[in-house]
Amino acid sequence: MRVGVLAVQGAAREHLDALRRLEVEALAVRTPEEVAASDALVIPGGESTTIGKLMARYGLLVPIREHAAAGKPLLGTCAGMILMAKQIEAAAKDQPRLSVMDITVERNAFGRQIDSFEADLDFRGVNSGPVRAVFIRAPLISAVGEGVEVLAVHEGRIVAARQGRLLALAFHPELTSDLRVHRHFLSFGE
Repeated sequence: MRVGVLAVQGAAREHLDALRRLEVEALAVRTPEEVAASDALVIPGGESTTIGKLMARYGLLVPIREHAAAGKPLLGTCAGMILMAKQIEAAAKDQPRLSVMDITVERNAFGRQIDSFEADLDFRGVNSGPVRAVFIRAPLISAVGEGVEVLAVHEGRIVAARQGRLLALAFHPELTSDLRVHRHFLSFGE
């Protein structure tokens, strides 16, 4: 399996490292051709407005939408989750987005950078105990549509969800040594 990691801004290197530790072919993605060559795709955390504008500038919005529409696995972490959402609360009118997952997200829902934290989560589909989650200026999922499965909550707020082969996370699994969430995502392509 070849897994692309969008590498225009954000935590691409950390996702690439995690995927390579799982012994899959992982490549940095910056062009429509690289999106098309990927069996699965990761949109990392970073700054959602910046990533969205760079995706638009580099002609990546349509290829990534086509990737998702073709049923290929797509993982969005933090800013990536925001970009996957059909609705973004209080988004700028010119905010480029993929609009591929039937969720509504609230940006920076847990506060500013100084309010970043870690927590243990019960994560549906991931066995062997809680998942350590790193939240950095994290969004949350404020509403889910039909067909969206909630996978994890923190203090009653949705922080992970799945719709088919789309996985949206408010946190950064790539910033821990635990590879179970990435392994769970890779199982979507089997």
